[in-house]
Amino acid sequence: MMQSKPASLTLKGFFTLGLFLGALFSSFAASAQQAAPSLPLLFDARERLARPDLSSLVRLRFLTSVDFPPFNFTDQNGKLSGFNVDLAREICSELEISDKCQIQAIPFADLRDALAASQGDAVIAGLAVTPELRRQFLFSRPYLMLPARFVRNLAVPLDGKTAAALASHPVGVVRGTVHEAMLAAFFPTLKAEPFDTKDALLAALKDRKVDAAFADALQLSFWVSSPASAKCCALFDGPYLSEHFLGEGMTIMLRQKDSVLTSAIDHALATLSRNGRLQEIYLRYFPYGLY
Repeated sequence: MMQSKPASLTLKGFFTLGLFLGALFSSFAASAQQAAPSLPLLFDARERLARPDLSSLVRLRFLTSVDFPPFNFTDQNGKLSGFNVDLAREICSELEISDKCQIQAIPFADLRDALAASQGDAVIAGLAVTPELRRQFLFSRPYLMLPARFVRNLAVPLDGKTAAALASHPVGVVRGTVHEAMLAAFFPTLKAEPFDTKDALLAALKDRKVDAAFADALQLSFWVSSPASAKCCALFDGPYLSEHFLGEGMTIMLRQKDSVLTSAIDHALATLSRNGRLQEIYLRYFPYGLY
């Protein structure tokens, strides 16, 4: 069973749905007074992707899960929600096949086998792209990259607004993660302080046992805006992207035989990226931004 999400993510156990929804609600209020965070365009504005003919398509069944907020989850009314869910609906709308679209949630560990058995047509659930999966499935273009970021304790004075200002400060990181390796590769002069868990890292940052931390921007952005942080900290510098350390980003996985459908989804993603509708979905779930 395939059980890995993008290498930079370990969301299960870190977020509860209550924490996510609470942070999202409070951040909407705060973000109304701030400039909207921008989502980087992942498609060249000059590139034109052909729109394949889908007139013979009987239906398009998206498979997702419910344990990956804010991407896929069941809301307080029991409705399937999330960034990926809204994006799947927008893709169907852009391709003018909304009446043929279905979105079904199944356990994350079953997604790969379900797609292989044609129990669905596309997986949109944050499945990490690996060489093994590329030999068995097709993947759309990435629609969202998940960066690494620094977060700093606001009570600590820093002489500057870039990572260079952390040169004389201890920077926490979770031991054995891609972020520890990325911190060492990108910032070899910084003093890294490893912790065994994300919770231990954030507690140390809040208590000023370290002055900053380096981790997944998705987790950090919701933590700094949640009651758990007690407004101690803020995102700092960055974002930092690396396919080598963080993977190819969020994509949609399809069967090898569905090259036409894959091209159609790429066309839809490119259009949504350029016309701002992807940005609208992004702001719906990441009002503080990842970048």
